[in-house]
Amino acid sequence: MKQLSKEQQIRILLIEDDLMVQEVNRMFVEKVKGFTVVGVAANGKEGREKVKELQPDLVLLDIYMPKEDGLQAISELRQEQLDVDIIAVTAANDTLTVKKLLRYGVVDYIVKPFTFERLKQALDQYKEMYDKLRKTDKISQDKLDEVMQQKEQSKQGELPKGLHSVTLKQILDFLQQIDCPKSAEEIGSEVGLARVTVRRYLNYLESTKKVEMELTYGTIGRPIQLYRLIKSDNEVRS
Repeated sequence: MKQLSKEQQIRILLIEDDLMVQEVNRMFVEKVKGFTVVGVAANGKEGREKVKELQPDLVLLDIYMPKEDGLQAISELRQEQLDVDIIAVTAANDTLTVKKLLRYGVVDYIVKPFTFERLKQALDQYKEMYDKLRKTDKISQDKLDEVMQQKEQSKQGELPKGLHSVTLKQILDFLQQIDCPKSAEEIGSEVGLARVTVRRYLNYLESTKKVEMELTYGTIGRPIQLYRLIKSDNEVRS
């Protein structure tokens, strides 16, 4: 992870093949204090060349791209030992892709469609961590523990007791991929969780206005609760 000077803004390179999404991402990034976009690229190969040319601090990298996809680009960047951090953006929420991204050392990964708020959270967390790390050339175990715990707390947020950020993200990622509402049982079947567990998370998400619930009636007249994600007006989708 890269050490930043105290004076400079955090310099970001956008690697995204969709020009419209590229421009939305630029606007999102430049709304966050302390960050600036220094360049854009339309595929992994061009992106790697821009990393060498522009030497950004952070790359916002799409995974599915022509010519050279994001996973291949990350692999090449790591082999070349280029000093750059990466936030991955992907339409995939499968475990294999996530594991590969984590092994390549991405500082965060964001599943499409995503909102400005989710990107801002990732950027703010990145900046907060590096504001602490760049104040000293050496770091004690206690200080390192503080930084890592703060990173985890940022991910965890203020969740009620018994709820976990990883499970919450798993359910949210699934809801982002569907167009029609699903029951807790259907969601649980898809993500591999018990219905009662999913229901607890859905109740929390409903209370925080992240999902909405609607009632329908089955063939024998029993009410079924269906849930869908409340879409934000400022979502990045493609």
